[in-house]
Amino acid sequence: MSKLESVDTLVIGSGPGGYVAALRSSQLGMKTAIVERQQLGGVCTHVGCIPSKALIAESHRHDLFRRFNQADAAATFKIAQDFKQGVVNKQAGGVRYLLKTANVTILEGEASLVDEHTAMIQQTGQEQSISFKKLILATGSRPIELPAFPVGGRILSSTEALSLQEVPSSLVVIGGGYIGVELGQMYAKFGTKVTILEGGAQVLPGFEAELVAPVVKQLKADDIYIVTEAIAEKVEQNGDSITMHYSKNQEQHQLTAEYVLVTIGRKPNTDGQLGLERIGLPVTNKGLVETDEQCRTVIPHIYAIGDITAGPALAHKASYEAKVAAEAIAGLTSKVDYKVIPLVVFSEPELSSVGVSETEAKAQAIPVVIGKSSFGINGRALALRETEGFVKIVADPTSGIVIGAQIVGVEASTLISELALAIEMGATVEDLAMTIHPHPTLGEVIMEAAENAVTKMKKQK
Repeated sequence: MSKLESVDTLVIGSGPGGYVAALRSSQLGMKTAIVERQQLGGVCTHVGCIPSKALIAESHRHDLFRRFNQADAAATFKIAQDFKQGVVNKQAGGVRYLLKTANVTILEGEASLVDEHTAMIQQTGQEQSISFKKLILATGSRPIELPAFPVGGRILSSTEALSLQEVPSSLVVIGGGYIGVELGQMYAKFGTKVTILEGGAQVLPGFEAELVAPVVKQLKADDIYIVTEAIAEKVEQNGDSITMHYSKNQEQHQLTAEYVLVTIGRKPNTDGQLGLERIGLPVTNKGLVETDEQCRTVIPHIYAIGDITAGPALAHKASYEAKVAAEAIAGLTSKVDYKVIPLVVFSEPELSSVGVSETEAKAQAIPVVIGKSSFGINGRALALRETEGFVKIVADPTSGIVIGAQIVGVEASTLISELALAIEMGATVEDLAMTIHPHPTLGEVIMEAAENAVTKMKKQK
């Protein structure tokens, strides 16, 4: 075993949390190293956010070409996969470039904690140890596997679903959350016959029914069959097909498809060779590491960020926590403030939400005023042939301060940032309404929703 020199900060994991933490640590003058056991850039870059959004975008282009030019699905999907891989390679190369130019030492191998200040890095045919003053755990998560549906053969997780080389003729998706809806709709647009089995009363649970309705309308238009309140029970792999057995209303049903995709959530990577138990760092019954407002664990010089901590498993949450942890290590007073964490679903139409929803406000007896405006008469939306959906703003009825917002419609993923900023700054609906938005743009729908809220507030006075 060889001994590497010691560092001020060691980061384990190079996803959107890990590499951002390493960059910020180095920028703040700390000698920093980062360890990655698989591919630099982590799940997000290679088998998550980036490749999925590339394929989703390509599926929309294919759908457009098909409607106008009868595009060939097989040929287009091959082009889409090549394009996706090119995007992934460029993104991964960008991460490596940023780390190298920031003088972060990159260690590729499996990290195991030997003690509170030492980690062993296992690489092919060799082992190296490295000592550190501070540690940031950014090990991310992996798809949850159901015992009755072990990944392999024709049972896929999101990882395998992003790497299929041919468009499947049919696909059953277990789980109607954002991953199931995004990937199911992507394949449907390439011509796959998709069925989504959701255990709850609606797909995309957690979003308000009126927001989900336009998405469900489009899913059905894409010939996706949705079964809610369904319980997946077992599968039988039959060579070139797979049979899914499920129950609904205590009645037994079965479906035969080419593949089954399991998308029921993700599990934090805090087990295995990492060795948290070896250094006495506890995890919850869900495998999460508890942290304080500076991302510090019960071991004061060890920090944890991203999917292995409480809260939504989102790349932008991990990146935000990464900066807080690195700055805390540098002695700054940075603290996490989860006032605004936007949620986005890259469905068609897109869905996004930030802050308090109208449903949450009612449940908590918080008085609110609601401002709404539709994409239906927006000039830019009409030009894009994307008129489905609306913007909904939730504000305090007395002060007009924005406390939440939800969007379903074209570019909802981009538009939500203006509303997140409004909440962060304590802006009012009048501030939004009086901000001159360029014409013709989708952002005008936000302005009009704010104007609607202002009008309602004046009527109440």
